[in-house]
Amino acid sequence: MSRFHPRRAAVREAAAVAVGVVIGLMVAPSLGLAAALLAGWAALALVDVVWVVAVIWPMNASETRTHAQIEDPGRRVARLVAVVGSVASLGAVVVVLLQTHGAAPATSFALAGIAVVAVAASWALIQVDYLLRYARIYYGRPGGGIDFNQEEPPAYTDFAYFSLGLGMTYQVADTNVTRGEIRRIVIAQTLLAYLFGAVILATVINLVTSLG
Repeated sequence: MSRFHPRRAAVREAAAVAVGVVIGLMVAPSLGLAAALLAGWAALALVDVVWVVAVIWPMNASETRTHAQIEDPGRRVARLVAVVGSVASLGAVVVVLLQTHGAAPATSFALAGIAVVAVAASWALIQVDYLLRYARIYYGRPGGGIDFNQEEPPAYTDFAYFSLGLGMTYQVADTNVTRGEIRRIVIAQTLLAYLFGAVILATVINLVTSLG
């Protein structure tokens, strides 16, 4: 099967769900339902992120164009699941962090660790989703919308640079956005990134204070 075939995405999602279910079932008996759901989601997100990055990272500009232009019927559903699941996981993080209070030190550390990993994995999943989205828009119609200030067409690594820069600094660096559609997407991404950055910081602070 070609690495550009849409069925590969279905295989990836099925594998991610399977890993998430297994991890959740392993965690549930000792740490409870909320922690199990959060751990399962974290595993699902990490598998998805690692798989996607492993596939797209070696692609050159021509391969990036071909891959980005593929019509995948499940793309929008996958994006919706990524965003809704990531935001919903924040609720589970609150529940899990509440469980750390009064718990044994080892249990408290495990719960807080799951919370940190889950939020970080959700953040990474969102950045990868936006990376793919920018590439699809750039190589779609009418195309363009981001000036990378280079002669050669952009590859996925260039879109990763753009997306991760927004996810970590909440601003465009040395690239120029030239289309309103992409500006609106940039706003949504930076708001989500800021939300998850704040939650990661709060979770780490909670972890430090609970173990102090």
